Amino acid sequence: MEITLNVNGTDHQVSVAPYHTLLSVLREKLGFTEVKTSCREGECGACTVLVEGNAICSCLMPAVQADGKRITTIKGISKRNELHPLQEKFIEHDAVQCGYCTPGMILSAKALLDRNPRPTEAEVRIGLSGNTCRCTGYQQIVEAILAAAPEVEGMGSDTVREEGQR
Repeated sequence: MEITLNVNGTDHQVSVAPYHTLLSVLREKLGFTEVKTSCREGECGACTVLVEGNAICSCLMPAVQADGKRITTIKGISKRNELHPLQEKFIEHDAVQCGYCTPGMILSAKALLDRNPRPTEAEVRIGLSGNTCRCTGYQQIVEAILAAAPEVEGMGSDTVREEGQR
């Protein structure tokens, strides 16, 4: 069947089978390789994307359920080649080790901050509970998110790149 996915502000028409996951369509059919493949069971959060602003494990979502929806990958949260405050704080706080989990972590953090702009440390840890990092003890990640919160507040949840950018 033909579906339309709005990824990072750009519509993409794509043919999918009912068994295709959003992850497989984003990576294999549309070339959004920043969406990481890992467990394929919704356990690690590496494949997290935002669907209508909600953090979703794209390995679990059938692509047909995303038809007509707004999808944001890690590349879609910056504007005009400027890093999003979450990305900047992850760098400043050394919250990036191997980097494989980082896109999913940042998108989960963005969804959290969009609905709760002033989270406590405990709320950040709960908000990240679906994301696994095998390299860190999470402390720098939590610190980065808390440091970014004041800058993210008021940005709104529609932080998407300029039309056509990827």
